[in-house]
Amino acid sequence: MYIEKINGPLDVKKLTIDELIVLADEMRHALLIRASKHGGHFGPNFGMVEATIAMHYVFESPKDKIVYDVSHQCYPHKMLTGRKDAYLYEEHYDDVTGYTNPNESEHDFFTIGHTSTSVSLACGLAKARDLKGEDGNVIAVIGDGSLSGGEALEGIDYAAELNSNIIIVINDNDMSIAENHGGLYKNLKLLRETNGQAECNLFKAMGLEYIYVNEGNDIASLIDAFKKVKDINKPVAVHINTLKGKGYAPAEANKEQWHYHGPFNIETGESLYKGTGEENYASITRDYLLDRMKKDKKVVAITSATPTIMGFTKEYRDIAGEQFVDVGIAEETAVALAAGIAANGGKPVYGVYSTFLQRTYDQLTQDLCIDSNPATILTFGGSVYGMSDVTHLGIQDIPMLSNIPNLVYLAPSTKEEYLAMLDWSIEQSDYPVAIRVPAGRFISDGKNVTKDFSKFNKYEIEKKGSKVAIIGLGTFMELAYNTADEIKAKTGIEATVINPYYISGIDKEVLEELKKEHQLVITLEDGITDGGFGEKITRFYSISDMKVLNYGLKKELIDRYKVEDVLRDNRLTKEQITEDVMRLL
Repeated sequence: MYIEKINGPLDVKKLTIDELIVLADEMRHALLIRASKHGGHFGPNFGMVEATIAMHYVFESPKDKIVYDVSHQCYPHKMLTGRKDAYLYEEHYDDVTGYTNPNESEHDFFTIGHTSTSVSLACGLAKARDLKGEDGNVIAVIGDGSLSGGEALEGIDYAAELNSNIIIVINDNDMSIAENHGGLYKNLKLLRETNGQAECNLFKAMGLEYIYVNEGNDIASLIDAFKKVKDINKPVAVHINTLKGKGYAPAEANKEQWHYHGPFNIETGESLYKGTGEENYASITRDYLLDRMKKDKKVVAITSATPTIMGFTKEYRDIAGEQFVDVGIAEETAVALAAGIAANGGKPVYGVYSTFLQRTYDQLTQDLCIDSNPATILTFGGSVYGMSDVTHLGIQDIPMLSNIPNLVYLAPSTKEEYLAMLDWSIEQSDYPVAIRVPAGRFISDGKNVTKDFSKFNKYEIEKKGSKVAIIGLGTFMELAYNTADEIKAKTGIEATVINPYYISGIDKEVLEELKKEHQLVITLEDGITDGGFGEKITRFYSISDMKVLNYGLKKELIDRYKVEDVLRDNRLTKEQITEDVMRLL
């Protein structure tokens, strides 16, 4: 095997073209075995094997700096830069992250997990190189799906200004996570169909030199193209036509499903962890919205390239038709579009992962909230139970959203509360509303929710007690009940349990009433406490004798964590909270 002898890019350069082709097959086989057992970003990596080999054959990494956009396609790069064991041997699968990481290798320059950033980052590297009077190539690798993100186009626009070496490799497999959306993809299609000869050319229009490689999975063609642009003294785009999921028939046939895939049976392609078929928040969101769409043509669901977060696979997108909009990887546009639809009498519902909603803070404030445009935002994965990669943490949304004026941020704890909030939000026409979709265990209690959410910041006392009050926000309502039971078992105290519903405001009446029979108020929130929900409660009691304990997550960037470890480290277990209560009282 050649791959076993590859300890760095220098070893790649020693191989002949025929040997490089065998190396590509070995790498793909290793990727397949690992993915079948470990899961990971499948399609992007399988499509980039040859291009990665060719880049390391031609360029001189790490002097020549390669920056991968979103780094979904960096596995082959890692295999060729001293990290092959993490892809060859099961006991080493977790030695590396799923994204580029400077802590792992001198061949990685940024920890990247959000998209559309590579060109701008590469421009910065190139500018610093020029200022220092150094040489070397800077290569930005970006997928066609990532081009829909505004930062990608901003970076390409600036790249022409550098007037020095920067090479932008466009990995065009005619796919984002799902299908591509937007006008620029018509030009990419035209360029593919004309072998790069079309007069209308996005990249030339942006001031770049341009080279097209139709056989983007042919190593010899790629090497030839990269040799032509190596050490070039101007910005250039190298547009390569690749096949997403190349080498594995199920991934080639169903590119959306195989963008990312959990462990599976190689022979059949069937997942080893099949869903139970039970309800989840994606499925109930989809079913609810499809029903509302039938009854009201003004209802429209919006996604920014992650349609299945709301349960909208291809078949359901087809059913929704024009009432489902995918803006591509463009969260800023999604929020602004929602604001515009709402301003003109539509009823937009934007579903987005918490980690990606961070990318559109300005639009939330400026486009949505200043004019109080009544759009609905569904925040998924905003939880310690969400994605655990440091690039995809979903635990920062509470401080971000709850402190934007005019935005109502709600936290349901059950299916019934969630659907009631969603129904109210779509029907009301006065405020932008965000709903923090619960995470962790799916809870449906069958209760009929009749609460009037237009009466803002009214908490509900779910269980009346004394001495200790526990306010459990959203997902952590279950922890509130469990902690109350633990406190009673250990101390005999019957704690009051409160469901606040509202993240963005406090119920002064309920908090004032607690002063009469309570000595301690506990807040539980599934997110960062700095600037979060609990601090609002603490501020209210700051000039009183009430003791307050805020429980949540400390402000830190954690990576690939185990939920139970994080909960324990932040004293977010019923036993630890009860210990604190006993010490304090």
